[in-house]
Amino acid sequence: MDTIPTLIYLNHYPHELHIHVQKLIDTKSLGEHLIQKYPSLHPYTTDKTLYDYVMELKNSYLRTGAPIAKVLYDTKLRDLHAALGTHTFVSRVQGGKLKAKNEIRISHLFKKAPEPFLRMIVTHELAHLKEKGHTKAFYNLCSHIEPHYHQLEFDVRLYLTHLQLFGELY
Repeated sequence: MDTIPTLIYLNHYPHELHIHVQKLIDTKSLGEHLIQKYPSLHPYTTDKTLYDYVMELKNSYLRTGAPIAKVLYDTKLRDLHAALGTHTFVSRVQGGKLKAKNEIRISHLFKKAPEPFLRMIVTHELAHLKEKGHTKAFYNLCSHIEPHYHQLEFDVRLYLTHLQLFGELY
């Protein structure tokens, strides 16, 4: 059961899914499949609107979570095999006190993406405010914030596959 080499974003999915996705690629209909399922882009294209979007989700699901100091689209997040977004805990000394701030950075590729894709990534980063590792509790929290989390994660992986093979979709 070999992994089809072009499907690097789907490495841990069943071989049957690889075959189905490879058919979509071979017929050049992967993009059409995604557009049909997710026809419109989100309106959160600036760091300010992204911050507001993240805070709205945080306040709805993690009111007691740690405060977030900064949210932005990051052009330096280029290794999409490693991360689509990051959550960092930055500690700085100010005067005689240690100040800690949480920051969320989302890959700039998601400035032009469907809202459910952005929501999945933001959900993932928000869940790290409570759960640091990718544990069962972490994924339960992701599913609590976004009930379709796992399907969206798969569809984001399809989107990344399309970007890798064919370039921009929207």
